[in-house]
This record gives sequence, C-alpha cells and structure tokens, in this order.
Amino acid sequence: MTETLTRPAADGAGTVDYVARARSLKPIIDAEADTMEAGATITKPVVDALAGAGLFWVLVPTEYGGAGEGIVTSLKIVEELSRADGSVGWAFMANAFSTGVAAGFFSTEGAEELYAGADKAVTAGMILPTGTGKRVDGGYEVTGTYGFASGSHHASRIGAGFVVVGEDGTPEMNGEMPVCRIAFVPREEVEFLGGWDVMGMAATGSDNYKVDGLFVPESRTMDTFSTEPVRPEAVYKLGMLGIGVGGHAPVALGIAQRALEEIAQITKEKKRPGYPTVVGDSEMFRRGFVENDALLQAARLYVYQAHADAEAAAAAGTITDEHRARLRQAATWVQKVAQDIVTWAYNWGGSASIRNPSVLGRCLRDISVGAQHMLVEPMTLVDASAPIIAGYLKEN
Repeated sequence: MTETLTRPAADGAGTVDYVARARSLKPIIDAEADTMEAGATITKPVVDALAGAGLFWVLVPTEYGGAGEGIVTSLKIVEELSRADGSVGWAFMANAFSTGVAAGFFSTEGAEELYAGADKAVTAGMILPTGTGKRVDGGYEVTGTYGFASGSHHASRIGAGFVVVGEDGTPEMNGEMPVCRIAFVPREEVEFLGGWDVMGMAATGSDNYKVDGLFVPESRTMDTFSTEPVRPEAVYKLGMLGIGVGGHAPVALGIAQRALEEIAQITKEKKRPGYPTVVGDSEMFRRGFVENDALLQAARLYVYQAHADAEAAAAAGTITDEHRARLRQAATWVQKVAQDIVTWAYNWGGSASIRNPSVLGRCLRDISVGAQHMLVEPMTLVDASAPIIAGYLKEN
C-alpha cells in the first residue's frame, strides 16, 4: 500500500491534463503487467504512480484537494489505464468511482474526514447491503461477509453495505423498503479472506472480506439508496448508480483498443501458410480490422456522448429517465462490442495469442470476466428499454 496518498499540485498555469497523466503511466504498467497478473494484485510501483499523478481523487471536489473533474474526463482516464492493463483500469475504476460516490453523498463531516487532510482516502469494497448493522449509540455495529473487493489491496478505506436492524435483528423499514447504509471503514479493521483466483481481471485483487460487530460512527455512513447528493457538482447528480455503472464502459473500450494495437503489430510481421506475404497484408485481415475499428470508434463516441449529455442535463436540472437509461444501455452494449473486437484480434494472433505471456491472451481473459459483472449483464438492456422506446413514441 502507498504510505502517503497525496495528490500533487497542479501543473503549469494551474490546469492538469489528467487523461495525459494516465496515458503517461503505460510504460510502468506494461513493465509490471506480468508480475501483477501472477500476484493477483496491482503492484506498489503502479499504485505509487497512480497516487503520484493524483488520479485516485479525480472525482473528489477541489476544495478537498481533489481534481474536481466531471464524468467524461474520469471515464477517459479509466480507458487509458485499461488500455495499458485491464486489471489496472478495473481496480482504479473501483477505487476512484467509489471515492467519488463517497465524496458526493457522505455528510460534510464524513467527507472531510476522508479527503480534506493530507493523506486522502482511497476506497474499495462492496457497498450493496449484504451485511447487517445494529443501531447503537452514535452509530452501528456492523457484521457481514463481502466479496469482489476490487482494488482493496491498496485501499485505505473498505466499503461495507448493511441493512439497519434493531436489537431483535428485525430490519428497520422506510415504508416498504428496509433502511440500508454504506460504511467506509479503515482497512485495518477488516479481515481479508482471499478467494480471488480467476481466469481474467486477475490483478484486481477482488478478495472476500468480513467485519464482525464492528462499531461504525454515523459520520462514516451514508444512505444506500440516496438520490440527492450532498455536494452541488453536476457529476454527483448522476446518482450513485449512474457513476458506478458508467465506469465499466471505458474498461471495455480500453481493452478493445489495446487488442487492436497488439494485432496490428503482430500481423505486420506474422506469416501464415496460405498467405502470399505477411498476414497484415491480407485483404481479409484489413477489411476485418477497419470494420472492428469502426465499431470501437462508434462505441467510444456513444459512451462519452451519453455521459456528457446526462451530466449537462444534471447541471441544468433537466436530467430524465431516458438520460439515465442511455447510461445503462451504453455501459452494457459496449461490453459485447468490445468482446467481439478482442475475440477477432485474438483469433488473428494465432500462436502469438496463446503463448504466455501474451497481451492478447490477457485482453481476452479480462474482457471475458469484465462482461460477467451484474451491473452490465444483458438484462440491464431490458431495464433500460422503456424510457428509450418511449422517446421514439413521442409525437413530432
């Protein structure tokens, strides 16, 4: 874990190009990629580079010393890191976007505790209410076992979602819904259980963990289902779900981009029986490449435009169900696009794809695992369909 997680001062005249900073980290991420995959976690040199570039706090307001960036810039940072390595992009997305949610929805007291000091928190962990929290004086006693704590090996605060219960264990209710809270607790108060042994996204360190009767002050918790951020910035008005889901899209974009870059290099010199010259000169390859490039360019434009439109509408107070539905649509649809692109590139790589270490092999494993996440599974397209179809039914 990085010992001092502080973001540097702004460059030059006071502006920072955080996307360029993310892009500049590719050499160090490339150098660490095989070690990270073998060790199932992001290595210290990469964590230190991310922290040194101030990227973990891209969605934290400037008054707390964060970058104060909007959603599109944040997504582009995720894409650049995912282009370097899918696991790095995914773990960073889990860190930076949960950090942004906490900054936007925690009480002022809680947010200041996390971010206003010199050592700013990096968050990770499960925020769905799979644990229980008994209400006690000043806070809650939280017990629960959690999974999929992506980026937790270097995070300083770990999420623990819980249902609020009374002395007898009965859930407190708000109408027909149980009262649910999210806590972010110091990592030293959490017991990590391991359990992350998977074919792809191996270096995300998405381990299981638990807490048992842990006291959590009220100030370190927030309403799981809040739709009203504490902060005024437009990005938080996208909501916890809008922020959390959106980060999955640029991970897929970055992995697909890297796959095309790799296969372009491989086929420049690769020879195969039946081809008169190198594979890269084949008309079949060239047609397939430009078709897949077009799919990637189209997907990228739609992802960023949908988020830009939604954030602009949120700033104006006019965000609609269709805006939110298109965020869900874009994040899920791009997974299939990226899978198809990566699979196409992998198949053209031949033996270069299957011999370890292989960047194309890692791309295929990572995109296959990333597309399995419940927030981007195909049923979310059905959930998004009603507002989108309704837009087509409006009278001219």
